[in-house]
Amino acid sequence: MAIFSRIGRFFKKLFQRFGSVRFRKDIGIDLGTASVLVYMQGKGIVLQEPSVVAMDAMTEEIRCVGTAAEKMIGRTPGSLVAMRPLREGVISRYEVTLKMLQHFIVRACGNMFFPPRVVICVPSGVTEVEERAVIDAAKHAGADKTYLIEEPVAAAIGAGLDIMCPIGRLVVDIGGGTTDVAVISLGGVVVSESAKVAGNKFDEALMRYVRRKYGVLIGERTAEKVKIAIGAVAPHTQELKMEVKGRSMEQSLPVVITLSSFEMMKAFSEPLTAVMNVICSVIERTPPELMGDIIRGGITLTGGGSQLRGLDKLITEVTGIKTNVAKNPIHCVALGAGRALSYLGDIEEGKLDLSCVRFHTSSAG
Repeated sequence: MAIFSRIGRFFKKLFQRFGSVRFRKDIGIDLGTASVLVYMQGKGIVLQEPSVVAMDAMTEEIRCVGTAAEKMIGRTPGSLVAMRPLREGVISRYEVTLKMLQHFIVRACGNMFFPPRVVICVPSGVTEVEERAVIDAAKHAGADKTYLIEEPVAAAIGAGLDIMCPIGRLVVDIGGGTTDVAVISLGGVVVSESAKVAGNKFDEALMRYVRRKYGVLIGERTAEKVKIAIGAVAPHTQELKMEVKGRSMEQSLPVVITLSSFEMMKAFSEPLTAVMNVICSVIERTPPELMGDIIRGGITLTGGGSQLRGLDKLITEVTGIKTNVAKNPIHCVALGAGRALSYLGDIEEGKLDLSCVRFHTSSAG
């Protein structure tokens, strides 16, 4: 019996080591303030949902997650609350984030007989405590091993840039909670800066502008819709207009106003200035040799915020460096996280340093 037991344990270990490689569904996750995207190895992006959770206000029991929860923002009765468990790119409500991650991992992977390895994107300025919180949340959500990759690095990979060559690349990733700017060369970050100014701050700036100029209150979702439909940050010839419904502060009654794309430039001036300051700060600290590469190759814009009308032209005008919006900018970070799965090999979980992976692979070869 002892012999059969040892044989059984041997085959079990063998299957866990090699069988799991074949059947495990490794995934990359763009864990954003506004939305969560999941990339599955061999399939591409399999899930894109708002990072919103609706829960019972008394028991904190999760009612729904994602799109269904987002529809409840600003419309829930007192017994329910719809919330974003991530603020400015980091976890603000650990338990809620854990349950949200569990929901999305199970939806993406289905029946997880072999738990997946997971690559999760984080802002370049996160602390060790914040990194540990993300790793612990992923482990408790069902991940086998968890790796972290900085968002601008993932964005560069997803945008199709060759970050492993000795050429400087400047990437600006404007998400929902943070703007990450980084100069990347030989697989590593040379200079980087992260600011907690991004899509959500643009929405808040628009809400303040409408309240101040028209005396009208509009909600978060309405502001986001206006930003997407007519948002602009640079002079343009064709004016766009949109009717917006809100509540009059003076009469407390419903009111309809018309906003134009020309107004958006004034409404967005404050967060836009903060974003431009971060970009210029990184450029000022970039080594001269890499600066030459960037001037030749230009700046690459990724993230949902990169789609604001005229942003690429404005950055080009301010910095003097040609700026291009990546193809499919919203998916770049998730695509990069997924493609980074190919670099994992047998390395220990934690923060990924692709420069080390590069040289380790080269020496091994």
